[in-house]
Amino acid sequence: MISASAVAAALLAVVPVIGAGSGHDAVTVTDTFRTRSGAAAVTYAPDAVPGGARVRVTERPAPGGGTRFALRLEGLPAGRTFGAHVHRQACGPKPEDAGPHYQNVKDPVQPSVDPAYANPRNEVWLDLTTGARGTARAQATVAWRVRPGEARSLVLHEHATDTRAGHAGTAGARLACVTVPFGTAR
Repeated sequence: MISASAVAAALLAVVPVIGAGSGHDAVTVTDTFRTRSGAAAVTYAPDAVPGGARVRVTERPAPGGGTRFALRLEGLPAGRTFGAHVHRQACGPKPEDAGPHYQNVKDPVQPSVDPAYANPRNEVWLDLTTGARGTARAQATVAWRVRPGEARSLVLHEHATDTRAGHAGTAGARLACVTVPFGTAR
């Protein structure tokens, strides 16, 4: 039997955290990676992102009309580098269900590998490397706000993000995904 406190904790893991003030000051999703679809945090590669590893993703307004993103991981293999990007669709049973990267200015050519569009000023890149205890943190601040409903997940990729022309924005296979209601923080 599942306790009421366990159910409440599970619900809070996927509900945006509402801060003080007239609007939402931040959106935060905290969850545990699972191998089944339908979870807020799903792993497609349990050897790289084990079930039971923890994730926290936060989006909050930044001074001057921009946005600050933060990513925290716990329980992953030590010394592992990941690319991490905001994607357009929610996580699904297959890694490709998250769709392409969210871009502030959309590249008319998809998939986008043109450095004029696929860059950390036009996308959200949160590359990180885990320490000896399997934890890692990354932050990124952009000068724009996410359009509501157009960014729905954060995807962990198999290696750091490539910046070369013709490869810009690529980071290998999609290892895990976290569904996040980006664009709702004000």
